[in-house]
Amino acid sequence: MQTLRRPHTAPLLAAPARGYAISVKAPRVYDSKTGERYYPTKKTFRYNQYTRLLQSDRPLIFLNHHKFSLKNMTLLRSAIADAAAKHVPKPPTLELAPAAGKDAKGKAPVASAPAPVELPTLTVIRTAILGAALRHHAPLDTAAARAIAEAVSGGLAVLTLPELNPPQLNAVLRTIERAVPPPKPPTPAEIKARQDAAKADPPSPGKRMKRQRTVHPPEMALLGALIEGRVFAPPGVRDVATLPTLQTLHAQLVGLLSAPATQLAGVLSEASGGKLKRTLEGLQKSLEESAAEGGSSAPTA
Repeated sequence: MQTLRRPHTAPLLAAPARGYAISVKAPRVYDSKTGERYYPTKKTFRYNQYTRLLQSDRPLIFLNHHKFSLKNMTLLRSAIADAAAKHVPKPPTLELAPAAGKDAKGKAPVASAPAPVELPTLTVIRTAILGAALRHHAPLDTAAARAIAEAVSGGLAVLTLPELNPPQLNAVLRTIERAVPPPKPPTPAEIKARQDAAKADPPSPGKRMKRQRTVHPPEMALLGALIEGRVFAPPGVRDVATLPTLQTLHAQLVGLLSAPATQLAGVLSEASGGKLKRTLEGLQKSLEESAAEGGSSAPTA
């Protein structure tokens, strides 16, 4: 007896199969129900996980995913980790002077092992439970929570960065765009070919057509970000990704504050118009001197 075997396909993520809209409104209270509501263990675990995620004060990048298989998600996480590892800030190293190579006991100091590198993590989110976490998250105001809820549509994934590192964020966004390019719209010729194929007669009349599974390419789009309690739209996230690192901004600020006082005074005097004023006063004085010399050299009657 022959049995039909199901073709092997990559399993899709379970999140898009049950897509719920995020609601930040307070739940309805029924008079007939008394006592607290009981939640299963899995929902309680995910609620606590999402609450800790919002309370971590780390940059959160919201991504909309569609038709992602476990294999594609694993490959994407690996590509994100490789791109982020190239922009990890270097930890301070232990530098020893030539004369201070040993301590008082004659032993050379032992350098401590470097700290493990922390990379961004990509987490698939259950939207219904995230709504409850946003509603009960005190540091996040109602407007920000509503903005996040309105931006989400379909499957949701959150990319958590260890810290605000704009070059690293820019590299991760470019990696996502290369790994998951946006779908191209069908051309008129492709649309016409599909319509003709749907209207055409079957190749073998009277026989059951072989079922063909359509392979949908994965899709991922940037929805926004939550950085330091502020919600950013996709254009704002890309603007943040073009900024320099915090260390560079600190160095520029220190260089500005440590500039010579004379240089700072010169900049302020030029900004206030002092240089232009002195130039006009010198021009006026030269005109008065030339007029006085012309009057003294005039012939007398």
